[in-house]
Amino acid sequence: MAFRLTRSLCLMPLLLAAPAMAQETDSPAPAPLIDPAALDGDSISIGAAAGYTPSYEGSNDYVLTVVPGVRGRVSRINFTLRGNRFWADLVPTKGGPGWDIQLGPVAQVNFNRSAAIRDPQVRNLPKVKTAVELGGYVGIGKQGVITSDYDKLSLTISYAHDVAGVHDSYVITPSLDYGTPLSTKAYVGLNLSGTYMGDGYADTYFSIDAPGAIASGLPAFTARKGWKDWTISSVGVLSLTGDLTGGLQMMAGFSYRRMLNDAADSPVTRIAGSRHQWTGLLGLGYTF
Repeated sequence: MAFRLTRSLCLMPLLLAAPAMAQETDSPAPAPLIDPAALDGDSISIGAAAGYTPSYEGSNDYVLTVVPGVRGRVSRINFTLRGNRFWADLVPTKGGPGWDIQLGPVAQVNFNRSAAIRDPQVRNLPKVKTAVELGGYVGIGKQGVITSDYDKLSLTISYAHDVAGVHDSYVITPSLDYGTPLSTKAYVGLNLSGTYMGDGYADTYFSIDAPGAIASGLPAFTARKGWKDWTISSVGVLSLTGDLTGGLQMMAGFSYRRMLNDAADSPVTRIAGSRHQWTGLLGLGYTF
């Protein structure tokens, strides 16, 4: 199996769920078992997961990936690295229930079609270099929604543009996230997101020109901007030592992506690959 870092929009919802605390479900005490002040202090989580993911966007061949992750909170500023995507919320947020305004930078490295291609027809298409996409995001969240003072619902939208001259275009990603602790040792999260791609992105990764058609045996195709996909994913975290605020944790995740419009109709997906994309992750993390 080929090893590589996972692509941005494929795995970004699955690694390092944000820590949150609730009282044990079998505890009669009305107060949480964790000091609320612990949720408002500085912390850092470091982890890595092994994942099984499509070898490119639209592929039906799967490769083993290594996904690093870092999540930190310093002076109420939150930052996260998941796989090949980094973002930071520069609006200071107090720990505990309440509203959370989110605003900050996004940086991601797009490995799509640059390595680990197993399909022989797609491999004969011109190789695509690694893209570097920079931008920002804005969002709003609410902690203390349904199950306790510690579950959280967030709605965000991000914009990132390639600055490496690979596709010289943009992607827009709206995302809806919900996460809740089941106890002081267990957490589950759900994510629903979509991706809108610009013309340059669509042309680079999903179009096939005449020379490419001759080399690959796939028909020529011109892809245009539009909605590229939607993704639903889930994550679970279980503390092996300590609790969700500190110690060793095991993480597992799963996602399904449905390719849409020209991204689905492109021969690299429709003929050489599949509209249906699945990803699974299993890893370990440690929170200090």
